[in-house]
Amino acid sequence: MKSKILLLIIGVLVIAGLGFYFLSKSQENIDEESDPEPSAPEVILHQPLKNSMVESPLTISGEARGNWFFEANLPIAISDSEGNVLAQVGAQAKGDWMTTDYVPFEAVLSFDSGRAVSGNIIVSKDNPSGLPEHDASISFPIRFSGNPETTKFDVYFQNNESAKDNDCSKVIAVQRTIPKTQAVGKASVEELLAGPSKDEEKMDAYFTSIPDGVTLKSLRIDGGIAYADFSEELDKAVAGSCRVTAIRSQIEKTLKQFSTVNSVVISIDGETNGILQP
Repeated sequence: MKSKILLLIIGVLVIAGLGFYFLSKSQENIDEESDPEPSAPEVILHQPLKNSMVESPLTISGEARGNWFFEANLPIAISDSEGNVLAQVGAQAKGDWMTTDYVPFEAVLSFDSGRAVSGNIIVSKDNPSGLPEHDASISFPIRFSGNPETTKFDVYFQNNESAKDNDCSKVIAVQRTIPKTQAVGKASVEELLAGPSKDEEKMDAYFTSIPDGVTLKSLRIDGGIAYADFSEELDKAVAGSCRVTAIRSQIEKTLKQFSTVNSVVISIDGETNGILQP
């Protein structure tokens, strides 16, 4: 009798132990499912670190999965914050790239950041097939050293499309970015006088009606009126009412974009009478 009771107790203990074991394993599985490990990144950048201050030439190093390379090549580019590519190169794998493991890479890029304050390092998957479904890239933010904060404003030009409307006063805004300045009105007029300069502006056939060689002698804003005084070149060899209208429109719209300016008085060497008359 005693032996039967002992066996019964042992059986109960075994069943309880097995139940506790399977319950623990089940809880482990639940924990794993609810708290999965984060997937490893395809690209790891060692140098420079994110948001680092960088300058040219820049050495870029890191690791990427082997399937991001093709023939040991890994495309790397530097762009500004507007997405304009400043430099690009094919980084070389520093090891066997025929693997899915991480492969070290290194590249040196020389670039001109111009007036850009920030940008990105873009590491792309080499895609010899050209199929978009195989494209992939990862961006790492950076900042360009030596560049101050910037000021943005518009200057107004004409192009072939605006000229088709037969409206001589129709001008089109083109954005400029310069190092930060308090004299933004003066800077905007000086950028206007410099004329279209960017490659994309020339491709879009922007042009100015303002003669070459014009300089801004002074600019004063008082009571909502901008008094802009120019050198004598502004009125030299300027013929035709349409061109005069276009010049006035370019200057006025460039200055009237600012909330402190409601109207513009244009003068040459301090004289306003007969200025910009057809």
